[in-house]
Amino acid sequence: MNFRTLKQLAELAESRELSLGRLMLEEQCLESGEDQDVVFAQMKEYYEIMKKAVHQGLHTDTTSKSGLTGGDARKMRSYRDNGQSMLGDHASLSMTYALAVSEVNASMGRIIATPTAGSCGIIPGVFISSQERFGWTDEQMVYGLFASGAIGYVIANNSFISGAEGGCQAEVGSAIGMAAGALVDIQGGSPAQAIHAVGLALKNTLGLICDPVAGLVEIPCIVRNGFGAITALGAADMALAGVRSVIPSDEVVQVMLEVGSAMPESLRETAGGGLAQTPTGRKITRDLQHNPS
Repeated sequence: MNFRTLKQLAELAESRELSLGRLMLEEQCLESGEDQDVVFAQMKEYYEIMKKAVHQGLHTDTTSKSGLTGGDARKMRSYRDNGQSMLGDHASLSMTYALAVSEVNASMGRIIATPTAGSCGIIPGVFISSQERFGWTDEQMVYGLFASGAIGYVIANNSFISGAEGGCQAEVGSAIGMAAGALVDIQGGSPAQAIHAVGLALKNTLGLICDPVAGLVEIPCIVRNGFGAITALGAADMALAGVRSVIPSDEVVQVMLEVGSAMPESLRETAGGGLAQTPTGRKITRDLQHNPS
């Protein structure tokens, strides 16, 4: 790739007069040697899988093998359909879709890791709900996935995307940043605005630990995906309104690296701390060990 930082990504896109998504498609083709039509078609297949996961999460039994999770997306949908949502229609729908995809993951369904399975609901949640709201085409959404991929590429090469390495800030946080920047790109914001959205999003998740109860990607992972979708929408709105990340986004990524490196091992996907070691968390773990499914 001809960029290593978020600043370089924005500058390269601006110099070529391209969106982040179109730039990333060109860069991916240059690196892989594949034709643009082939690479685009593959990404379109990924988007179709995301849409199917949302549908599956809302219309099938998503009870996980552990029995701990499943059905919360359908509860949110019913609540929202009754006009009771505090968030409003679009934000609550994004949350619902994010929960749906995360529950499909927990119940061993097919998802796209964006950037990981533990954060798989955020990008589909905000992309598909926004597409329904604004009438965006599938082509626009696929370019959005390329934009999110460009952002994720920078984060992965300068910090973490793995909870075991950097805590949940690395998984859910990265997904929020990827989603926020891509939404700005799809909506026609400038590359600079998209990168500000990334910084705004990441700043809100710095220090988020990874503490899965019983070591499963269920509690609290699924609800964090739901809340992550809301944060992504908020960061995109701020950036599109002209709000800047005063701390440059690349510096925020560096801080995420520093914070993640300083985290105790118990707070990095080991189930050795945080919610996993509460009395209830320990009881759930014991029960599952004594009564495996």
